[in-house]
Amino acid sequence: MTITLYPARRIITMNPSQPEGDCLAVKDGRVLSLGSLEQARAFGEVTVDDRYADKVLMPGFVEGHSHALEGAIWEYIYLGWFDKQSPAGQRWSGLRDVASLQARLAEGLARLTPGEPLIAWGFDPIYFSGARLDKGLLDTVSDTVPIIVMHASLHVMTVNSAVIEQATIASKEIDGIVRNAGGECVGELQEMPAMHLVFDRYGIDFFEQASQPEALRQYARAARREGITTITDLLNPLSDGAVESMRSTTLEPSFPVRLVPALNALGWAPEEGSEQLAKAMTQGHDKLVFGIVKLVTDGAIQNYTARLQWPGYLDVEGNGVWNAPPQTFHDMVLHYHQAGFQLHIHTNGDEAVEVMLDALEEALCLWPRLNHRHTLQHVQLIRQDQLYRVKQLDACLNIFANHIYYWGDIHLSRTLGFDRCQRLEPTASANRLDITFGIHCDAPVTPLSPLFTAHCAHRRQTASGAVLGVEEAINRQVALEAITLGAARTLHLDRHIGSLEPGKWADVVVLDDDPLDESIALKDIRIHATLLGGLPTDA
Repeated sequence: MTITLYPARRIITMNPSQPEGDCLAVKDGRVLSLGSLEQARAFGEVTVDDRYADKVLMPGFVEGHSHALEGAIWEYIYLGWFDKQSPAGQRWSGLRDVASLQARLAEGLARLTPGEPLIAWGFDPIYFSGARLDKGLLDTVSDTVPIIVMHASLHVMTVNSAVIEQATIASKEIDGIVRNAGGECVGELQEMPAMHLVFDRYGIDFFEQASQPEALRQYARAARREGITTITDLLNPLSDGAVESMRSTTLEPSFPVRLVPALNALGWAPEEGSEQLAKAMTQGHDKLVFGIVKLVTDGAIQNYTARLQWPGYLDVEGNGVWNAPPQTFHDMVLHYHQAGFQLHIHTNGDEAVEVMLDALEEALCLWPRLNHRHTLQHVQLIRQDQLYRVKQLDACLNIFANHIYYWGDIHLSRTLGFDRCQRLEPTASANRLDITFGIHCDAPVTPLSPLFTAHCAHRRQTASGAVLGVEEAINRQVALEAITLGAARTLHLDRHIGSLEPGKWADVVVLDDDPLDESIALKDIRIHATLLGGLPTDA
């Protein structure tokens, strides 16, 4: 097969043995050489493609924690605080007061198919002053049509009186149903057990919807636009239908990314989950990789549902919400570890981190396993002693760097206070301890954009421009590694992706600007194109 050679202004490889290249030579979808044209010709006939001669090439970005829900959720009404762009390219303005939120819901109500619930998403109550959104404020839009508002974190929803009545929520005794001092259900449901009352009543399964072909295509298009060549769906039902849909869709020649779905462990009994994941693994291929398991332990700090150790939350009493009893998670860790799978464990609060480190420690004592790469996800409040334990257990981290920008001001003033904000998203400490780590966006919670995520880890600026925890800032090179090779390592895929070196898949992001140029903010660097297996994805 002919060798295709791409000259470029600069090639950043993320390979410490050969940090930069002259030209990218590709054969059979893999990197053949990064030397000169003459050196590439030693392998055979070369065809030069100079379309990127004035661009910068580097490994395609790896988004190690996001959700295919990004491709499905735009069917519903966006109520977020920040402006946002849909996968189709439409820009939605953020809403800054409850009246605007009610007006957008009313517009959606006017277009709603009779008999359907009105569903919205992206709302973040912590930004709104005054009364917290409850059933009363939603009832002003309608108290007869069911209204369901998913919060930005996807860990909380608010519903109106029609939903409370139709789903018989008031009579249920489930942790996460918020009630007022008189015991009345106010319409806020926190975490999965409470929210499933609504999902089950109306037959809503966002994650199954996200596994359908058009949602996957939308997700992939959004990823390509941001320079991503490998993307996760880090909470997938992995039903037979979902697996077949993902297989057939990713096999389409035009599908521009590699997809790594994770089994939603809480959706299966452990033995059944292991069997289903093993079965799914037989359906994988180069663009669809199965084998990881996701546990969602606690909630989100900005929703007050993350589990925190002392001194707890700054401005409210009480602690967060577990999505299942801690012993259930402990047992799942032991089961999936013994079965040989890799675990990705959602742990926002430091109490959740502690509980899961205990479980991992026991699992590794009982069944030692080299190179397991179990990964704690988010770890926003992980402490220094916990980081040391992560290192001792040879585990990995995937750090939610975008949180600094989107909720840093809130954490400083309301949820955590000054001191704990200095350790928020501790990328530099992870790097100092030589822990394998990536950084992520958790789309659709925050937008897909690895360069913006790298910017957040590098600059640590909040939306107001404040800098939180300057000692936890990482330099550009480390930040770029965290969205390429570091993220690939957390997925056990670094033998195939994450750097440009001979033998690896030729997955490339083409940039208009040099990401190592300190005069250009990482978030402002423009994506020109991507290549998957050495082929331009826009061809």
